[in-house]
Amino acid sequence: MKSIAKNLRCYFFEINKGILIAVSSFTAILVFINYHFGLDNFIRKNNTDLIKLLAWYAVFLLSFSIPYFITGFFKSVTYLKRPAFLFLLLIAPLVFAIKLSFGFTFFITKDPYLNSYWNHIIEWPLLLLIIASIVFLIWKFFDKDQPLYGLSSKNLDWKPYLLMILIMIPLIAAASTQADFLSMYPKLHTIAGVDNENEITWWHKLLFELSYGSDFISIELFFRGFLILAFIKWAGKDAILPMACFYCTIHFGKPLGECISSYFGGIILGVVVYHTRSIYGGLLVHLGIAWLMELGGYIGNTLN
Repeated sequence: MKSIAKNLRCYFFEINKGILIAVSSFTAILVFINYHFGLDNFIRKNNTDLIKLLAWYAVFLLSFSIPYFITGFFKSVTYLKRPAFLFLLLIAPLVFAIKLSFGFTFFITKDPYLNSYWNHIIEWPLLLLIIASIVFLIWKFFDKDQPLYGLSSKNLDWKPYLLMILIMIPLIAAASTQADFLSMYPKLHTIAGVDNENEITWWHKLLFELSYGSDFISIELFFRGFLILAFIKWAGKDAILPMACFYCTIHFGKPLGECISSYFGGIILGVVVYHTRSIYGGLLVHLGIAWLMELGGYIGNTLN
């Protein structure tokens, strides 16, 4: 834990304060626009997959590219003119926009609730496969001289990450008493009416949580692996803030507190990956917090 705290102190001491303030302010503006005007609801509702793709791509491209151009305004950088960098800058938001825009529909059973359940079970691992395949191809073409974007556990100390999860327990317990939190968690509630189905047993819920957990593997591989370790050869530590801003926007639609905290969480995990070159510690924290939030949702809704 001391090494992580030391790395965070060094990061905030060394970073250009103008860049930090400007990027954080830009992120705050994006958050305000979304929650004041309901941007994410507008994108998700009553639109074709293509329109959703274009809309999310615009949001993600702005959130990822503008922080790099802000950095270029405050510092003299050359990578903004590099074709390879610009290609990755344009392609990265498209990859995640595809993930959010196109769904899969499989007809497994005539029961609409169970069919929705099984579609969720299939979709998250399938999206992981798609994201991982795209990231692998990018790595193969651009960075095959390094381990696959953070998939390395060399010299990794697990204790600090377990401590970080323990620190989050009282915070999640407090959040589990709030109405907006309980309306979102557990995620099984997103399947309309499924909790009222007798067919949904404990093993259905366990399978759902395992599938849900696979989504965090794709998120960590993409955001902390790809968006940090593919860009640090050009931007160094300056790759962290653009990733954190982009990461914040994928939380649009979540409770406001969760969205805001995702920006700071993205910075922390970005600093960790920058120094360890591994996504496993961050993945452990992310999964631990996600499943604790699920548990808090189950307990909180039961008590209510």
